[in-house]
Amino acid sequence: MAPWDADLTERTINVFSQTAEYALRAMVCLAQQREDRSLTSQELAEATQVPPGYLSKVLHSLVRGGLIRSRRGVGGGFILARPADTITILDVLNIVDPMQRITFCPLGLQSHGTRLCPLHRKLDDAIARTEEAFSQITLAMLVNEPTLSPSLCELPAPNPKPRP
Repeated sequence: MAPWDADLTERTINVFSQTAEYALRAMVCLAQQREDRSLTSQELAEATQVPPGYLSKVLHSLVRGGLIRSRRGVGGGFILARPADTITILDVLNIVDPMQRITFCPLGLQSHGTRLCPLHRKLDDAIARTEEAFSQITLAMLVNEPTLSPSLCELPAPNPKPRP
């Protein structure tokens, strides 16, 4: 059976790396939380259905990139480093798996030099337009967009702090 004959429910779209997908899931999940609520890597892994070991590496990349902060100890975990309306999809991708622009002939043809052929010029133009689109989409937009789909990140409500 040819790939195009397969049931559509069995297909996945792999436009981005798994790392980029996992980073975006985690960032959207963090954006859905109250500003003062941090999530542990285990909570994030369960809520986003990402293997914990893999997610831990992704989260540390996002910390190094300045998009999230980590807190140690009781009540610790990860939180956004800045407001969700200032973090774009492109910001996340640029940290974990930047989009690769085509700046020279991928075939190494000497005759092309630094000028791209029509095919690669059009592909690079599409990448540029995609980057521009992603630079306009913030985490807040993703979280606040009306949808009939359930939340990406369903966590149990935090335990209320006992009152003295």
